[in-house]
Amino acid sequence: MSAIFEDAPALPRWLENELPFRRRVARIDGRRIHFVDEGAGTPVVLMHGNPTWCFLWRKVIARLRDRGGLRIIAPDLLGLGLSDKLRLPSDHRLDVHAQAIASLLDALELEGAVIAAQDWGGPIGVGAAMLRSSSRPDFLRGLVLGNTAVLEPKRPFRTTAFHRFSHMPIASDLAFRGALFPVPILHRVQGDPRSIGSREKAAYAWPLRRWSDRAAPLGLARMVPDREDHPSVPFLDRLGAFVRAYRGPAALVWGERDPILGRALARHREALPQASVEVTSAGHFLQEEVPDELAHAIRSVAGV
Repeated sequence: MSAIFEDAPALPRWLENELPFRRRVARIDGRRIHFVDEGAGTPVVLMHGNPTWCFLWRKVIARLRDRGGLRIIAPDLLGLGLSDKLRLPSDHRLDVHAQAIASLLDALELEGAVIAAQDWGGPIGVGAAMLRSSSRPDFLRGLVLGNTAVLEPKRPFRTTAFHRFSHMPIASDLAFRGALFPVPILHRVQGDPRSIGSREKAAYAWPLRRWSDRAAPLGLARMVPDREDHPSVPFLDRLGAFVRAYRGPAALVWGERDPILGRALARHREALPQASVEVTSAGHFLQEEVPDELAHAIRSVAGV
């Protein structure tokens, strides 16, 4: 995959101080993907979800960088962070996101990579690995999953009130695009609500400060399948089969106080019987609460 690599755009000083890592932009298929590219060694791809960006992984990146031996790649999903925005919620499709990350991994010529992922970063990041593994069977070196869902959807479909609300016309657009929902309430899904305070919320809001840039949080919420003919279902069914067939190194680091995906641990434990498991008191955005545990799991799976 051909790509043009550029320097990343500048951040405000207060954000630059929080994210003091090498950052780059790849132009691929007419779209720009912003990513952290720090260190050298075994590649580790850190995937965030909704409505965050690579800033979410900053504590883990610092811990991994300080000990060396790893090349840390932390992309921003399309529509979030400093990657190009997709203008409509309907532009956000699971297959589109996974292919964009697969194209980035291909352009970076990564081999033998560990995928570490949370929230939508799971199906997108592991989905990208699945796509790349079709031509490079040895691409995936290991999996580290935390508070995500990379298996086929459970039937019958059951969605949370949050995801049902995302499908309500007008009201959801006003909340997600007008009030930047759910950024103001991110602390409510944490084990320790103090782990996402005003400074963290400002960092998550900064890339979405314009109304026209706020399609992603709503689009990603609507990507959660709620019926058999939902466009995410075929990809998730294929992904579930891929994960269940995977027998390489794996780790599950879970926040049990997550009201969204805390209960998803049992299914992933069954699908990945070889995985080490660490249950923590963290909430949904466990990178903010248990970075040491995540960094340790990543190093163990990477074998460094």
